[in-house]
Amino acid sequence: MLAVLKKFTVNIYERSYLYNECKQCWRVRSVHLGRKNHQDFRKRDYSSPSGAIKSLRSVLSPPVSKIRNIGIMAHIDAGKTTTTERMLYYSGYTRTLGDVDDGDTVTDFMAEERERGITIQSAAVTFDWNDHRINLIDTPGHVDFTVEVERSLRVLDGAVAVFDASAGVEAQTLTVWRQANKHQIPRICFLNKMDKTGASLSYCIDSIKQKLKVTPLLLQLPIGEGKTFKGLVDLVTKEKLIWCPTSDMDDGRLFEKIPLAEMDNPELFEVVKDARNSLIEQVADLDDEFAELVLEDYSENLDSLPAGKFQAAIRRLTLAQRAVPVLCGSALKNKGIQPLLDAITMYLPAPNECYHDFLQWYGNDLCALAFKVIHDKQRGSLVFLRIYSGTMKPQSAVHNINRNCTERMSRLLLPFADQNIEIPSLTEGNIALSVGLKQTATGDTIVTSRASAMAAAQRAGRADGMKLGASKESESLILAGIDIPEPVFFCTIEPPSLARQPDLEYALSCLQREDPSLKVKTDPDSGQIHWTEL
Repeated sequence: MLAVLKKFTVNIYERSYLYNECKQCWRVRSVHLGRKNHQDFRKRDYSSPSGAIKSLRSVLSPPVSKIRNIGIMAHIDAGKTTTTERMLYYSGYTRTLGDVDDGDTVTDFMAEERERGITIQSAAVTFDWNDHRINLIDTPGHVDFTVEVERSLRVLDGAVAVFDASAGVEAQTLTVWRQANKHQIPRICFLNKMDKTGASLSYCIDSIKQKLKVTPLLLQLPIGEGKTFKGLVDLVTKEKLIWCPTSDMDDGRLFEKIPLAEMDNPELFEVVKDARNSLIEQVADLDDEFAELVLEDYSENLDSLPAGKFQAAIRRLTLAQRAVPVLCGSALKNKGIQPLLDAITMYLPAPNECYHDFLQWYGNDLCALAFKVIHDKQRGSLVFLRIYSGTMKPQSAVHNINRNCTERMSRLLLPFADQNIEIPSLTEGNIALSVGLKQTATGDTIVTSRASAMAAAQRAGRADGMKLGASKESESLILAGIDIPEPVFFCTIEPPSLARQPDLEYALSCLQREDPSLKVKTDPDSGQIHWTEL
């Protein structure tokens, strides 16, 4: 147990997430988690930091309608991190394709993650796709890290559920799907690994219907399955998507959109026609506005139905959580990611399309939720915040309603895994990383000032509006925190010597602020420290 405690203590004092560049490999501009990992970080040549900063800073405060806060969730080894890596590469924020097996991915930056090839903690990245800003959180797939998924889904507006096309819905898929249901998050399904032996589109669709109890809307057909997989057919636009390898590498960056013609492949044309007609009927059964449009204008010729009208109906069903769009691809083989990004911006909601009861009391004043806290060796506590209303600026004081204290935020950063960009301000709908909030813990509500909190309480007509006793978020000014399951790990710990007691207490306090599932109590009789955790 002392070894375990020592490991946690070392992590607290030695891990550093921000701005610890090594001058010998400055091109990588990545954070080192220890000298022994120096060579590992040189494997990866990240995108030009100046280019990434310029791109993100070009639209620091995009219109809220152009923001998408999404998460990637799945069972272990379904391909979440690989999918995220392709998104970053095709959006221009990395120079090379990261690989989990090589230990050079952006979102798995901890030494333990790269050594084991798994995601342990959720990682946030911000990038642009076309004219949209995407704030993405890559979540773990292991059941051991359920809290990381829970804290991420709490602040997201939409999610992408990644499936292994040869396995369909798996055990942890059900768990994360139920978590998303609890937070009422619209979702898109991505059937990954269509190139894998045993991949089956029909099996996956049946699995989603039967196990998740939802209505899947199949928007794409794979051209081939398993080793014969080579492209996709978009049922909405009636186009073939064929990826074209470049002369030097097959990175999936280039692909062609070819209008489907009967003369080119009569058999495929008929399959696509039947699948598209079935999709139209399926959407019409669920959306009255679309059904009326089809009956009045396109009943005799469904092929002439405009893609824009079709997409609008699918979007309405997705936001209402009456159906779930399903797309296909292979992240490892670099196929299907660009259409997935298009679907994220097209079908998942913007922050202003998600209703939150508490916003009626705050108006344009700042209201944010601290959903994650990490400890930096040099800068202290780094707090991830979801900004629900108002504007956040560095070098400004903010009020923590839960702790009834006012703190000064020294810096404001835009998260990009372990590389972060300092910015002058950030508006509603975004995810921010703040420096300087020493008392804030996971689940705390942050507002402009105590006066603004009192004003919100007056708007709500509640003299006790700032108290923690309200049972529902709609009845309180305090945002609902993170729902933590009951602990399953129990142990007793003690310092190696009395001289190390203060160090132990400080390390435990830092860990408690980071991990809301961690509970520490001291036995008054024996003086032993009891540790419980999920």
